[in-house]
Amino acid sequence: MTGTPTKPLAGQAAFITGGGGGIGAASATWLARDGAAVVIMGRTEATLVKARAAIVEASGSAATVEYVVGDALDGAAVEAGLATAAKLAERVGMAVSVVGGGLMKPLLMLEDGEVLEELNKNIVSAFLVIRHATPLMVDGGGGSIVLISSDAAKIPWPFLTIYNTSKSGVEGLVRGAAAELAPLRIRVNAVRPGLVQTEATTGLFSNTEVMAQFLEQKPLGRAGRPDDIAAGVRFLAGPESSWVTGQSIGIEGGAELAKAPYLENLVRKRFGDAAIDGALAGRRPEAAP
Repeated sequence: MTGTPTKPLAGQAAFITGGGGGIGAASATWLARDGAAVVIMGRTEATLVKARAAIVEASGSAATVEYVVGDALDGAAVEAGLATAAKLAERVGMAVSVVGGGLMKPLLMLEDGEVLEELNKNIVSAFLVIRHATPLMVDGGGGSIVLISSDAAKIPWPFLTIYNTSKSGVEGLVRGAAAELAPLRIRVNAVRPGLVQTEATTGLFSNTEVMAQFLEQKPLGRAGRPDDIAAGVRFLAGPESSWVTGQSIGIEGGAELAKAPYLENLVRKRFGDAAIDGALAGRRPEAAP
């Protein structure tokens, strides 16, 4: 008579920033379902409570899922969240940085502070996970860190230039960190999502004109779902990818085989014709006649 098979991630804790959102919560579900003790972190407690309930329901009542309220750009909060994870299992074996985002705006209309905010949101948030997860993973004999990049790291998006820049920076961080941390038996990889339907993208999905432009450039003919991305996170976090590091896997419906949609009509609706005409003519707003 054989005993109950051990789940592949049993004995390990996973820490996920942005864990209350669609991709973060789906990733937490995939990890918890395979036996990981999971801690999700986000800024809004009500969102985390709702996400935790959904993760437990999808993973089974025996799943260990906790949440901590904190900002992914606050190093002390990230460190505290990881410390919480360390108490739930034999070792911290996985850390996932999901926090990020981009401002759709013509390049010449961007303010200095907006550029810095976007670089912080996408690159610094990922760096802080690496920085604070590494010592705990070293104590446990190694681990896997997964960052969420974007297809914008590979294809240029008009009006999302700083998002292009910051996600390209995330991929540079992946490669550099992977090389530096490999002797410590820590792997660092990324997933590059395309457009994914979540609560954060509800407005975009309700715009039929814009969605038609997106889907026109999707060889597989549909937008993504959180589970599409979570499957990639689970692979890169788990033992199945033990010989993979420094890589970024595109899960984007084939978008990188085509081009990004040109969303001029969308930015015109947001900022007005005069501002967009000026930016496209090479004038900064303060220099407009």
